[in-house]
Amino acid sequence: MKNIVLGKTNISVPQNGFGALPIQRVSLDEAVSILRKAYDGGMRFFDTARAYSDSEVKLGEAFGTGYINREDIIITTKTASKTPEDFWKDLETSLTNLKTDYIDVYQFHMMNQCWVPGDGTGMYECMMEAKKQGKIRHIGGTAHKIGVARELVESGFYETLQYPISYLADDKEIELIKLCQKNNVGLICMKGLAGGLITNSKAAMAFVGQFEGAVPIWGIQRELELDEWLSYMEETPEMTEELASFIKKEQDELKGEFCRGCGYCMPCSVDIMINNCNRMSLMLRRAPSQAWLNDYWQGEMQKIENCIECGACLPKCPYGLNIPRLLKKNLEDYREVLAGNRKVQ
Repeated sequence: MKNIVLGKTNISVPQNGFGALPIQRVSLDEAVSILRKAYDGGMRFFDTARAYSDSEVKLGEAFGTGYINREDIIITTKTASKTPEDFWKDLETSLTNLKTDYIDVYQFHMMNQCWVPGDGTGMYECMMEAKKQGKIRHIGGTAHKIGVARELVESGFYETLQYPISYLADDKEIELIKLCQKNNVGLICMKGLAGGLITNSKAAMAFVGQFEGAVPIWGIQRELELDEWLSYMEETPEMTEELASFIKKEQDELKGEFCRGCGYCMPCSVDIMINNCNRMSLMLRRAPSQAWLNDYWQGEMQKIENCIECGACLPKCPYGLNIPRLLKKNLEDYREVLAGNRKVQ
């Protein structure tokens, strides 16, 4: 496993990071065990956020209690604050939760605009002051909208960008990777498995490994998942003709409209679970499981009939999907699958 330098931060870490969103779903003891095993296995980059319920607390319990030397790991977290007052509250809470005096990379979470000095919001000035005080070391931002991401990279004010990058990336997203390299902005690659649509971890790792200055953060919840990623520390997959051919086939299959499951469209005015229902057709084919056909999911999919096409979700989608049309398509396909499995509607 090679080390990469995360842009102008000069942070050097193995190109194999830990995304700590999923550990909010397991117990404290399980989370601590998984996090420490990740460290012992060679991972050094750990990403979390205030929005991930108790994820920060679990990271703090794992690493803020003398188990390691704090300088041996990189911790990044995020604030979704929109005012300077909330910024400082979030930062102090994060420092307390993580049991640390500083955060390596502090990021604005889910940015819908690129904050810069002098824009009147005072938000970027908060970052500068926090850095001056030594509470953060580097300034970053996360985005799902490629326009915002490009603005962030080109602004010159951000040292890192966190953005969804997987081997399903389109031409614009590949251009974004190159833009990060050109501007020496470190790229933190979230959603490397495209929200569960990608099931070939070897191909996922080989794809990201092609890009200098990029570190993937794999969402890890179970020890078995961790073991798979840790196995690549010793034998790191490299892009081969076979893997490139496989990826091309995957890209062709998923061309056009498909939901990445980011959830920006939520909440729905009639309580449709858009981010899951709009991926149902793909999930049934790519991660087949009878669990998708149980009474619960049949009920959730049935809610699609209640869509009033109010349009509230449309401007929220970073990918410009026609959500009502895609929902109906998924419902039609779901019913066909049910019929094929001799399920009664």
